[in-house]
Formats: sequence, C-alpha cells, structure tokens
Amino acid sequence: MRIGELAARTGGTARALRHYEQAGLIDSERAPNGYREYGESAVVRVRNIRALVAAGLTLEDLRPLLGCLDGDVLAGRPSARVLGIARERLAVLERRIAAQTEARDRLVAALAAADVRAAGAGGCPDGAGARTDG
Repeated sequence: MRIGELAARTGGTARALRHYEQAGLIDSERAPNGYREYGESAVVRVRNIRALVAAGLTLEDLRPLLGCLDGDVLAGRPSARVLGIARERLAVLERRIAAQTEARDRLVAALAAADVRAAGAGGCPDGAGARTDG
C-alpha cells in the first residue's frame, strides 16, 4: 500500500510516516515510479507507534522496542525493559512539569506584585508617562 493509504488506515499523516521511517521504526520498498510501498504489517506497527507516543514515549524511546512493535503491545504484559523505558520517560516528564510549575508560580507572583504596584501608583498603561531620569 502507498503512504496515503497507510496514513488513512492508521489515523496518521504521510509526514509522520516519513518521520517514522527516517527514525528507523518502519520500512518501505520503492516502487518503480519511486513511490513508497508498505506491507500490511506496517498498519499494526504504525498503530503501536502512535499509541506509545500518545502515552508519552518518544520515537527514540521506541527504538529498542522494534521487535515488539509488530504485535499487540498494549494488550500484553510489558517486559522489564519496556517498564524501565516508561519509568525513565515518566521521570523526564515529571522534571519538566516541575520546572514549568515553578516558572508559572514565578510569573503569577510577578503579576501579583505588578498589580499591587499599579494599583498603588495610579498605574499608567503601557508605561506611558513613566518617569525618566535625564
């Protein structure tokens, strides 16, 4: 099947499929006209890739799991390797969430302080009429 059909059958896009192929997660053959041709097994593999990426894994995380991507990866019992990769990804996500939460809290505090200053100073919009030394 060609790339457009694979995209339609898996809910993805041709661009995503080319990205998966460039990452080494799926393979295609080239037809004489240069079009990519995918086997039927690519449907299952792409659905698994999309499900695992939606669960928070990256394409790089999936590279060691190539042998698992052709079966029903979400129905089976995960291996210790899969669990380890998932735990590592979760730790990365938790660190990012913590950093974003800290940034949000700093911004909230800065806005609250600015609101207090603006209310007390009669606040000029957009700095118009702001004091200049000169």
